[in-house]
Amino acid sequence: MTATERFLKYITFDTESDEKSDSVPSTEKQKVLGAYLARELTDLGLENPHMDERGYVYGWLPATPGREDDPVVALIAHMDTAPRVSGKDVKARVVEYTGGDIVLNQERGIVMRAAEFPDLAENLGKHLIVTDGTTLLGADDKAGIAEIFSALEYLMNHPELAHGRAAVCITPDEEIGRGADHLDLDKLGAAYGYTVDGGPLGLLEYENFNAAGAEVVIHGVNIHPGEGKNKMKNACLLAAEFIALMPPAETPAHTEGYEGFYHLCAMTGEESEARLTWILRDHDAGKLEARKDFIHRVGGYLNDKYGDGTVEVRVEDSYRNMKEQILPHPEILERARGAFRRAGVEPVDRAIRGGTDGAKLSFLGLPCPNLSTGGYHYHGVYEYIPRESLETMARVLVFLLTESPKNKVEKFEKNC
Repeated sequence: MTATERFLKYITFDTESDEKSDSVPSTEKQKVLGAYLARELTDLGLENPHMDERGYVYGWLPATPGREDDPVVALIAHMDTAPRVSGKDVKARVVEYTGGDIVLNQERGIVMRAAEFPDLAENLGKHLIVTDGTTLLGADDKAGIAEIFSALEYLMNHPELAHGRAAVCITPDEEIGRGADHLDLDKLGAAYGYTVDGGPLGLLEYENFNAAGAEVVIHGVNIHPGEGKNKMKNACLLAAEFIALMPPAETPAHTEGYEGFYHLCAMTGEESEARLTWILRDHDAGKLEARKDFIHRVGGYLNDKYGDGTVEVRVEDSYRNMKEQILPHPEILERARGAFRRAGVEPVDRAIRGGTDGAKLSFLGLPCPNLSTGGYHYHGVYEYIPRESLETMARVLVFLLTESPKNKVEKFEKNC
């Protein structure tokens, strides 16, 4: 089965995670795909394939003779999709892209416009898997699963290719920041790993944001509006004042590269109480500390103005930049670069403007950079992935795990 065929099957499963849920996994429906994946690993012939009680799927590719002492490499992807855009009843189709706009949904007037998405020009002549504009696609990260499983299938069918033992883990709940929380590293038994959860083909990511979350609670005083003069403190208006005090140019819409930001994720409220949910991000740990201090000072300023206890600011760290854990192991990065080049792809090092399971895993003792899947515009209805990228990434993963004679490499490229 090709990576594309697998991917089109996986996206028929609704696996949206739920950040408001305290269960593990956060949604039971993730386990439906998990059980399917465990059966597929069984059919492929991997060692001890199973899904544990928390929805984590494991399996091991046995080493070929003579390579039993190689360090065990882990390949990791996640099964859940982002919670803010539906991943249910995905209607995907393959478009041969010859340029211009792509009409995703004629009836609803949903169009992916080339002027708004210049990356389309990079994919002229390719076959793009798109949605009908009503759901996300699910390439984040079902594409990663499809690529890993296709590489495993190829290696199981070609025992003449020398490789060490490889561990596989498919996690739930990555999109809500919990994917690494219950991954059993002792059971996995890997020396290092790679998450296959990145964007356009060729990306190698080993830097990510230092991250924190902030919850701002604003306590107002509600009085009948006819009697409110000098008495009412409208929490919604105080929330608006809080927002106005934040740096307007330091938001995701105005930053790129290594520039950090403050991002207002959600706001709710009425006259008596309002809540603002923020995420704070910066690749530089010192700058993140400054951002945390600033948001506290905004709250302090409003308390001085309107009275103590009017504003509560609670800040909690989320994850750290994995760069410091990866750079002491340059051979991990060189192995990935070599695999990309053998597949005819020039690797591009890029800092992640976000986080991955690999960030948490790196600080838990499993150095774990992130590899591309080939997808674009994750978490939204304009998400797409070229069919050619799916198949190429499967080859990259074969090259990552094996030292193949050239004739076998050519055979694999032809078959895909």
